[in-house]
Amino acid sequence: MQTASTPTHCPYCALQCGMALSPLPTGGVEVVERPDFPVNRGALCGKGRTAPAVLSSRVRLTSPLVRSGDSLVPATWEEALDRVAGELSRVRDEHGADALGVFGGGGLTNEKAYALGKFARVVLGTSQIDYNGRFCMSSAAAAGVKAFGLDRGLPFPLEDVPRTGCVILVGSNLAETMPPSLRFFSELRENGGTLIVIDPRRTKTAEQADLHLAPRPGTDLALALGLLHLIVAEGRVDEEYVRERTVGWEDARAAAMAHWPEHVERITGVSVPQLRETVRLFCEPEAAMVLTARGPEQQSKGTDTVGAWINLCLATGRAGRPLSGYGCLTGQGNGQGGREHGQKADQLPGYRKLDDPAARAHVAGVWGVDPDSLPGPGRSAYELLDALGTDIRSLLLMGSNPVVSAPRAAHVEERIRSLEFLAVCDVVLSETAALADVVLPVTQWAEETGTTTSLEGRVLLRRQAITAPDGVRSDLDVLHELAGRLGVEKGFPAEPEEVFEELRRASAGGVADYSGITYRRLAEENGVFWPCPARDDEPAPGTPRLFLDRFATPDGRARFVPVSHRPNAEEPDDDYPVLLTTGRVVAQYQSGAQTRRVDELNAAAPGPFVELHPRLAARLGAAEGDRVAVVSRRGRAVAPARITPGIRPDTVFMPFHWPGEGRANTLTNPALDPTSRMPEFKACAVRLELAP
Repeated sequence: MQTASTPTHCPYCALQCGMALSPLPTGGVEVVERPDFPVNRGALCGKGRTAPAVLSSRVRLTSPLVRSGDSLVPATWEEALDRVAGELSRVRDEHGADALGVFGGGGLTNEKAYALGKFARVVLGTSQIDYNGRFCMSSAAAAGVKAFGLDRGLPFPLEDVPRTGCVILVGSNLAETMPPSLRFFSELRENGGTLIVIDPRRTKTAEQADLHLAPRPGTDLALALGLLHLIVAEGRVDEEYVRERTVGWEDARAAAMAHWPEHVERITGVSVPQLRETVRLFCEPEAAMVLTARGPEQQSKGTDTVGAWINLCLATGRAGRPLSGYGCLTGQGNGQGGREHGQKADQLPGYRKLDDPAARAHVAGVWGVDPDSLPGPGRSAYELLDALGTDIRSLLLMGSNPVVSAPRAAHVEERIRSLEFLAVCDVVLSETAALADVVLPVTQWAEETGTTTSLEGRVLLRRQAITAPDGVRSDLDVLHELAGRLGVEKGFPAEPEEVFEELRRASAGGVADYSGITYRRLAEENGVFWPCPARDDEPAPGTPRLFLDRFATPDGRARFVPVSHRPNAEEPDDDYPVLLTTGRVVAQYQSGAQTRRVDELNAAAPGPFVELHPRLAARLGAAEGDRVAVVSRRGRAVAPARITPGIRPDTVFMPFHWPGEGRANTLTNPALDPTSRMPEFKACAVRLELAP
């Protein structure tokens, strides 16, 4: 039996905390600290500590399942794979390649994301592929590309945070979503810096702040514009920086000046004195940062909202300078790498654009296919799900649970049920997998080797620590077998390092260039920051800090993008007078498919709830623990009341980890951002009722 511990990384969020897995005498592994990894320095949240629980055969799948009537029954791998290949082939023959949909996940390794995108385009010939990362940080990505020419979650390491002068944290409750990261912000304050938290709830993170602003959900854009107005009015613009390192300032300035402080106070509910204090705290230090998360991003105007916060950084010279900048706190474990290497509807490996002829030619050359054979961009995630059962007749789904996680979830569930054929690769029998015609049990983090890319842009190596149970195969093996059955004998190896070597070649010269990164380097160096182009003479150093010399635009200058506030896609009215916002709790993760199978985590967070202000509860006649129905134009969810003065009186909050009657995403609005195609998870109009 193996006795040494295996260094690896947590399977959950984009911090990708370092941990080690040590074998137990009774079998299985336990988590031990790994203090050498700089992001968490050994610290782990409850999810990371208990991650081995999901390795147990008691909770995970160990045999393929195929549908027989109303039931899923065990089958051999040959039977299951033959059925998947046969149905994909049938649907393609009867309805065309674009009748085949592929839906991926932000938890897939870079190797899997790369292979899945290649499989969709080369083997299936379909344009209809996207992934659940579209629901995570796509608005920040779109805004970053517009402004900087490049999207990487953080353009600097987290270790820079304690050394800056001020951080504005917009729409992030990292004390619950990324607990080990909170120490960087605590150290910021210990060093004399200031933390400003913007959130409609007084979260555990907001309680740590020097200043907490509680805007009405969906008004972050107006708030950022009001702050920029004050920066101009108070003469705090870094005119030299704006002149030398940016373009487009005059139009952005004119847009901001239409958002005077009193007007912004009426829109947001944030007082003018608080606006002025925010400007003072942000502008007085030599260096400062703005970090956004899902709050401002999961809006039908998310790209413009993030763009407004970027404009704030550019106007004050707080981008492309040491200890300063704009960054996005990426959510899913490989949300960054997942969109860099081809499972997003409009992208090819290396963060290349699918409609760029040069990009198509390069990637097609690596893949050994004609560039003209590659399909064009397809539907975004929600649009793809909405087309199931009509234009898209069959779906191959890997590592996602849209029955719980997608907006307007009851409708999405209905569309999934209407498919001619659904195949799901997953570790557990999720709510979506339970609807499948074939379920393929696949390996998970501790049972396989592969790379992920953290929110810092640090490419990391997860190492296999244990052997998967009999009856379980890797996603790469699944794609290898399906490709062969569908007539493509080469190009889909099951060995992760072989896939990564091809990924390196495919990404070479792209925005997200991994060509200088190898498994050996990742093991020796605790990860490597991209871009990292290959060199002939010596290893490339990687790029921990971006934009210090120039931005990734053709002329090296950042772009101001003029934006103006607009309302939520759905505002309260007489029938639906309250705003709902959604989010996470510390003991559960995403759709809960894995964490809801861990006893310790369920004991800490056993089910959904509705958080509401005492004044709103009094009007409703609700007491703590009473069953409250939250009703939107899309459906109804019921959960116990949790009454707290830490939320705005015009707002309610629900976590989205649970299925059933407490499914928060039954309510949410799929209104899409016109650029990022991000749905508006963070604000929709609802009414409240006491439930029996």
